[in-house]
Amino acid sequence: MATGETVYSVCGMCSVRCPIQVEKRNGEAAWIMGNPHSALKGGLCARGAAGIALEKDTERPSTPLIRVGERGEGKWREATWEEALDYVADKLKAITAEHGNRSVLWSDRGGPFVDLHQSFMRGLGSPNYCNHDASCARNVQHAAQSVLGIGRKMVSYDFRNAKHIILQTRNILEAINVAECNAVMDALGKGCKLSVIDIRANVSASKADNFFMVRPGTDYAFNLAIINELITKKLYKAEYVEKFVNGLEELTAFTAPYTAAWAAGETGIPAERIEAFARELAEAAPNVIWHPGWMVARYNDSFNVCRTAYIINALLGSVGVKGGLPLVNTPKDVGKKGLTKLVDLFPKPEEKRADGVGWKHPQFDGGPGLVNLAYDAIVSGDPYPVKAYLCFRHDPLMAMPDPEALKKKWEGLDLLVSITFSWSDTAWHSDVVLPLSTYLSRESIIASKSGPKPQFFVRHRAMQPTVNSKADWEILCGLAARLADSHPGMEKLAFKSMEEIWEYQLQNTGLTMQDFAAKGFVELVDAPVVREVESFPTPSGKLEMVSGKWAKAGIDSLKPYASPAHPPQGMFRIAFGRVGVHTQGHTVNNPLLNEQMSENVAWIHESRAKEIGIADGDMVEVFSAGTNSSAGTMRAFVTECIHPEALFMVHGFGHRLPVESRAIGKGVADQELMPGGLEVWDRSGGGLSLQEHFVGIRKA
Repeated sequence: MATGETVYSVCGMCSVRCPIQVEKRNGEAAWIMGNPHSALKGGLCARGAAGIALEKDTERPSTPLIRVGERGEGKWREATWEEALDYVADKLKAITAEHGNRSVLWSDRGGPFVDLHQSFMRGLGSPNYCNHDASCARNVQHAAQSVLGIGRKMVSYDFRNAKHIILQTRNILEAINVAECNAVMDALGKGCKLSVIDIRANVSASKADNFFMVRPGTDYAFNLAIINELITKKLYKAEYVEKFVNGLEELTAFTAPYTAAWAAGETGIPAERIEAFARELAEAAPNVIWHPGWMVARYNDSFNVCRTAYIINALLGSVGVKGGLPLVNTPKDVGKKGLTKLVDLFPKPEEKRADGVGWKHPQFDGGPGLVNLAYDAIVSGDPYPVKAYLCFRHDPLMAMPDPEALKKKWEGLDLLVSITFSWSDTAWHSDVVLPLSTYLSRESIIASKSGPKPQFFVRHRAMQPTVNSKADWEILCGLAARLADSHPGMEKLAFKSMEEIWEYQLQNTGLTMQDFAAKGFVELVDAPVVREVESFPTPSGKLEMVSGKWAKAGIDSLKPYASPAHPPQGMFRIAFGRVGVHTQGHTVNNPLLNEQMSENVAWIHESRAKEIGIADGDMVEVFSAGTNSSAGTMRAFVTECIHPEALFMVHGFGHRLPVESRAIGKGVADQELMPGGLEVWDRSGGGLSLQEHFVGIRKA
């Protein structure tokens, strides 16, 4: 291993943000590993290990760029940082002067550092902070709020002490969170059972005691049958349910028709397997974790899939207990002061959100909103015009369905800015590209992590940027300084150094930056704390089987099951997912990771491949059933490990940008196979329904 100066920092190659240790040599990062003081045990995934390759990649934006041709044409002029920030600030001044402060939209990928981004938007006076979650976890967030009264991140997963882990819409061993992988493998080593419910035999399924290959779109049916079994066979934790569950009678009546025998016809899983599985869950209760999902922007009933996952946990008594889903602790819960928030520099804008969240859709969480609905305001001007859009590390043209339709919605924008450390379809289509320093060459604000042992952690700059890039705080504080004359108070965010920001954040904690030197993070308690649950922050004070908040919005939180459509003759339901060496499209052009996996393949069941005359390894063309329009060619992977109704591919491929020589023309982009997909979303949970589309396949 390389030796030299050690820097504790935070990885930025995906949304997990693992703690890392960076070894420097001659002023540059030479080796990256998982922070040995953390649950990573020194380990790191392939993506995290490729951070140096990202920093030294010659095919990423290397200086600020201002568009000189048409959007998407790829014609730019290089600019200095002074010129680029002046240009963006002047545009924002003109737009807000004409259309109001509310006319600015922001989206990012969420995560622990967004306090800075939200503060910038508050300083502007716009309520329209959004993140990518409409295409990821909004359904599970709203499901948690509807049952628990709190968000999904306010409970944790005590994998190490669990006796049975169930993964549904959570491929934990491929969509890698290293600490969670370690915890799950430790649990399995101690005899914990693992069950996987999926349309495909993924890596997680290869470790499972039970694998249920359900028909695509029938997860809700499977869950309803499990609830029916737990109730009718008296397998639930009666004492816990009596104390903490509200609405058991309504749930019992609702699930009465959804027997294991009925579910067998929907899911393809034999009734006796469902019945036996319910008994296994009861035997392990309350030390059961039925994971409610991660990327759940899948079906029109995905909110109800997530919601029933929480309901099953409630019936098994696992919410709020060790070995289940204990409540997380914030600094306040362990008697400590939290960080001073940057958003508190400014009052919360009183204007309603452009996406309708909180007023048109009162049941939804206003935090990151629903960016797909905000795009509609660009077109319609309802409830008001949205004219400027800042994308931070977010590539909606790859993350959202039907990118050509999205480009048309963006035609009403007067300004589109991309803040990014790598090229993306969105950056290529932008008016201004502001190169963000990679996580190795930027520091970030201090962040909080809630959990059994709450902590503060910090990203330190491990090396200086190798290109003309800046950290997010440098970009946003630089813009704030330029906007202070038009937006009074914005000067409060115009910090001159990261040290000033850190000092501001720590002012009430009793800590200094020296406290982070030993490990890169500060734990606020010595040992994990599992708080005893007394009640939940719902109207009833209990876990709610029927949500009054959703009922007031005219939405049934116990939604009758609707059988999903079978694909048209000769077609497949599109499915996509993650792999351990890539983060969506952000890493496909990375020099190291591209060598590991340069293209995606089409998983197709061997019986269906035989019908079409396709052999394993054949080049095939994938086309949309709606338009017969091809999204490109890829290799067929013929296998029995996928449901015959589904065609699966790893997301993030099919790049078309000439600036990405390694990724261009490799594989197929699934989002191009979803015509009209921006209008297909789960009205109960808010998430897009990205797997409610059908595709065909033919020899290339």
